[in-house]
Amino acid sequence: MARLPVSSNRSTILHLESRSKELQTIVPGAHGSLQTDARPRDDDDDRFHEECAVIGVVGHPEAAKYCYLGLYAMQHRGQEGAGIVSTDATHMLAYRGVGLVADVFDETSLERLAGTSAIGHARYATYGGKDWENVQPFSANFGENSFAIAHNGNLVNADALRTELEQKGAIFSTTSDSEVILHLIAHATSQPTIPEKIEAAMKRLQGAFSLVVIGLNRIVAVRDAHGVRPLSLGRIGDGYVVASETCAFDLIGAEFVRDIEPGEMLEIRFDGTLSSKKILHADPAALCVFEYIYFARPDSAIDGRDVYLARKQLGVELAREHPAEADLVIPVPDSGVPAALGYAQEVGLPMEFGLIRNHYVGRTFIEPQQSIRDFGVKIKLNANRKFLEGKRVVVVDDSIVRGTTSRKIVKMLRSAGATEIHFRVSSPPTVGPCYYGIDTPSKSELIASTHTVEETESYLEVDSLAYLSLDGVYRAVGGIRQNHCDACFSGNYRLGTIPDGAGCGMHIERVNGPNR
Repeated sequence: MARLPVSSNRSTILHLESRSKELQTIVPGAHGSLQTDARPRDDDDDRFHEECAVIGVVGHPEAAKYCYLGLYAMQHRGQEGAGIVSTDATHMLAYRGVGLVADVFDETSLERLAGTSAIGHARYATYGGKDWENVQPFSANFGENSFAIAHNGNLVNADALRTELEQKGAIFSTTSDSEVILHLIAHATSQPTIPEKIEAAMKRLQGAFSLVVIGLNRIVAVRDAHGVRPLSLGRIGDGYVVASETCAFDLIGAEFVRDIEPGEMLEIRFDGTLSSKKILHADPAALCVFEYIYFARPDSAIDGRDVYLARKQLGVELAREHPAEADLVIPVPDSGVPAALGYAQEVGLPMEFGLIRNHYVGRTFIEPQQSIRDFGVKIKLNANRKFLEGKRVVVVDDSIVRGTTSRKIVKMLRSAGATEIHFRVSSPPTVGPCYYGIDTPSKSELIASTHTVEETESYLEVDSLAYLSLDGVYRAVGGIRQNHCDACFSGNYRLGTIPDGAGCGMHIERVNGPNR
């Protein structure tokens, strides 16, 4: 249990108990706690994974329920745990659990999360156990300065900060960089208010972070100096909402106001007043370009750009760069659909769903026999022979990571009667891991970092393979390359020094863990 200083007799944070989770109240005299989690990778889950989603609601009588709905809309950003902390300006109530948002919360738990303001978090873990203690938001008790945080991102200087904090007496219970942030805020004892503590802590961080912090009278939203991870502000009635993606606003009926700017700290007090301060400075910005390619939900807008239209345009650019003689275009569902549609329209071919996805397969599916190597992909995707038999097909996917899933998909299509398979990828070759908040394989596991396009083409057993160029990506998203992070494609890591061959926090734990 991480130990944090306590400075008041005032009861503040309550942790409540649920069927397989726990809802907690933190009281003065008790130690605050914070944990994270990670897990091994599924061999058939050949994707990058966003680490989490954050949301905060201020000034609404059903704030916790709105957080729940917002997290539900952003479930794609984290599926292995969820939590909400609410407050009535006297106490803070915390409820966390393992699993999907709908599995963690029920009507009873949401009713118990009283208050007009709340924050929430949905989490994807990268290695280790899945206990409820590892689920955010994390909280610390300081009486009137008690607070809880929800964090999306990853720090590249977490190890150095952890060592420094331990020398000052901090006791850590996890390897999470989110725990480092919590301790930094807690140890900013020379700063009297939560916003001042947060500002002091943020100036020590290197890497990517979008976070929301809740206290007894305000919510504070912060985005790192480069704006790597998205964070937006919306209006709901007389209150406000901040969220990782705008699709959360649509579900709860909030009106988009603006994006939180890179380096901005936005304070939303419970009386409805807002104050904004630029606390971090970097030039230029570095929004993750993979948000447009895969991570974000297609009905979101990221920094003013419609994600669906960007993905469709990726397919258009891909068709212009790499057309193929074929009978039809098929997407790898679901993320490959917009790009496949754009590709098909540009080359004048029909698009058909030659692969059907089973949307009810959970990440905890267990193969009955481990010797059945292809079973995991087959339970998730099925080839539609009606559209494939005797056809030359263009297969469009958003990315190839290790190539294992793509190879199995090609075999399925061949078995269903496809005579030619031309594989097209609506992003460049992925040559480097991400250290800024994304769960990725190590560099040696990325097929594009160890194989040429021709070698990958042979491995996949396709008739042709082609990737969209990085210039094509920026033409599609309408952005300037200098204002985005594309390290996974270019190897240009601009956000800070990378520890020897690994990232920090969650990523370094996964890399140094047992073989997957």
